[in-house]
Amino acid sequence: MTLLRVGDLPDPLVAPVLVVAFDGWVDAAGASTAAAEFLADGGRRVATFDDDVLFDYRSRRPTLDIIDGTLHRLQWPTMQIDHRSVGGRDLLILHGPEPDFRWKQLGDAIGEFCLRVGVVQWVSLGAIPAAVAHTRPVPVLANASREGLLHQAETKGPPGLLRVPSAALSSIELPIAEMGIPTVGFYAQVPHYVGGPYAAASVSLLRHLMRHLGVELNVTPLQEEADAQRQRLDAAVASDEDVREILTRLEQADDQLPSGDELAAEIERFLRGQGD
Repeated sequence: MTLLRVGDLPDPLVAPVLVVAFDGWVDAAGASTAAAEFLADGGRRVATFDDDVLFDYRSRRPTLDIIDGTLHRLQWPTMQIDHRSVGGRDLLILHGPEPDFRWKQLGDAIGEFCLRVGVVQWVSLGAIPAAVAHTRPVPVLANASREGLLHQAETKGPPGLLRVPSAALSSIELPIAEMGIPTVGFYAQVPHYVGGPYAAASVSLLRHLMRHLGVELNVTPLQEEADAQRQRLDAAVASDEDVREILTRLEQADDQLPSGDELAAEIERFLRGQGD
């Protein structure tokens, strides 16, 4: 069974990077898929997938347009890979809904694709809800398959063991790393009280990606959207005393966050106090 169908690719591809984001799990406020779609905008589709075997249409139903009482069009959930050149770098953007089925086979198919086209690095984009304030810069956590892949300014973490239900994104990233392709991931922390899209997180993810790849991308449209959302959030907070109190606590917690060395020393003291 062929899960991945590759079309016409630019020849040659120079040190291509595969940037990946799926909606659903690990995509709070749709921030990572919005970043991927912004990145892919203006690019060209170079690969598609056998969506019929990847999606459960009862849990992720296609959208039906009905015009004047006549069934007009079905829009099916679909995954795709787009190509775009940014700052002289060849980027391949894999994006779409998180698949429901065949994660292992999908990982194999994407791994074969990476080897076929010479992908030199995988970059995951994700977003998670967190106790952070919208009035502060969006924190971004990073992971890497080995030391030395991340910029010194990146916050790697969280430290220690974290056991969580996996997203398809990570279940595919791990075997890619085991193949020897370097992988990194950037995960924006979205204020848990934000109920809709959050462009500020998308902008932050793209800025981290640009710094990591050493390229420039005009994110002005997304930044303008983020500024407008900030104004709406500020107005909503100003009208609700309880929410203002919660926001103040989040800001105070951010101000009092210990440094990495302080946190490590505190963890060591705690562990010493636990004995065996």
